Parts: sequence; C-alpha cells; structure tokens
Amino acid sequence: MNTESEKKIILFDGVCNLCNSSVQFVIKHDKQKQFIFGSLQSETGQALLKKFHLSQNTFNSFLLIEGDKIYLRSSAALRVVKYLGSGWKLLYAFNIVPKFIRDGVYNFISKNRYKWFGKKDACWVRTAELKSRFLD
Repeated sequence: MNTESEKKIILFDGVCNLCNSSVQFVIKHDKQKQFIFGSLQSETGQALLKKFHLSQNTFNSFLLIEGDKIYLRSSAALRVVKYLGSGWKLLYAFNIVPKFIRDGVYNFISKNRYKWFGKKDACWVRTAELKSRFLD
C-alpha cells in the first residue's frame, strides 16, 4: 500500500447507485491498490470537505484528493482512469475537452443520477476484505 502522502482518496455519494458502481469499477481495475475511498456523508468525508472549503451538504460531485490537491467532477474522474492503467488510461485524452463542456456533461448526469440509476437507503456496506480500502 502507498504511504500516507501518496494515497489517492476518492470521495463519493454513498447512497448513489451510479457512484457505488463507479467505486466498485475502480476497485476492480486498481491492481496497485493506490486508491482509498470514503463517502461524502461519512465523518471523514465531511472533515475533508470542510478542509477544502467545500459544501458539506451537497453530494453531487465525485472528488479525488492527492496530497493537498483536490480534483472535482470530470477532472477527478479523468485523473482516476489515468491511474488505472491498461486501456482505461486512454480515456484521460478527454482532458483536452474544455472543462466547462466536460463539467456540463458531468453536471447533467449528476443531476439525473438518482432518477436514472436509483438511490440506496444507506451507504454501501463493504466486505471485510475491502474495509482497509475505506476511510471509515
């Protein structure tokens, strides 16, 4: 596992089916186990949102934290696939699309994610094997 300073933290909406599926996708393809995860609703997620001066009540973004740098929305998703290796890192090429366009598409999907993909009543419960990959 990476040292504390090398950890890449993904924060996600813990009750969103699309977000949970995305996290499971990353876990499956993260062969080097370089990511750890936390829900935006968790105590640690809330503390990180506060640290980066982000809303602690709005859970419509996927975040990636690398050290003292935070990436939001499409920028976060693209950086994650960049680290997955294999053919997935080729998707990072979409980074050349202007951010306002990428985030426009991201925001449209985010706004409709519960309607299209559903919502859980509670955050996803991890297996004992995966607990070490989650913040709390």
